[in-house]
Amino acid sequence: MTTPTDATDAGDEATDETTVLTFMCVRNAGRSQMATAFAERERDRRGLGDRVEIRTGGTAPADSVHDVVVEALAEVGLDVNGRTPREISDESLAESDFVATMGCSTLDLSGVDTDDWALDDPGEQPIEAVREIRDEIERRVVAVFDERFGEFDGE
Repeated sequence: MTTPTDATDAGDEATDETTVLTFMCVRNAGRSQMATAFAERERDRRGLGDRVEIRTGGTAPADSVHDVVVEALAEVGLDVNGRTPREISDESLAESDFVATMGCSTLDLSGVDTDDWALDDPGEQPIEAVREIRDEIERRVVAVFDERFGEFDGE
């Protein structure tokens, strides 16, 4: 959940809080890796480094990120080459403010905003299909940031 990172001591009630965004799938080798890469980009573009923690993982992680996903992300300037899929714990999910699953879950977490993005698995798809999945994931990630932090004006 949202955790305080900086409390003020002059009686001011304002605090900086960290928002935890999690992107998960079964294998953590395609869709969730793309969502994570776009979320990291949005966090950096918006100057939210101290305010947003991004997590990713899967319930049965693959050995590596799909080559076609690495290629599709490289086309838009995002480098996930060398990333390793990882497992995500129930505790990590429960600590999240928002969890996006990639069309492969019926996750129900009390007190956590969840959304299942019904997206095709890019693993065995041709690059043309993966580009469409990539672009849809980008659109959804930007929408999550717009909803939670306000629309990005490019400055």
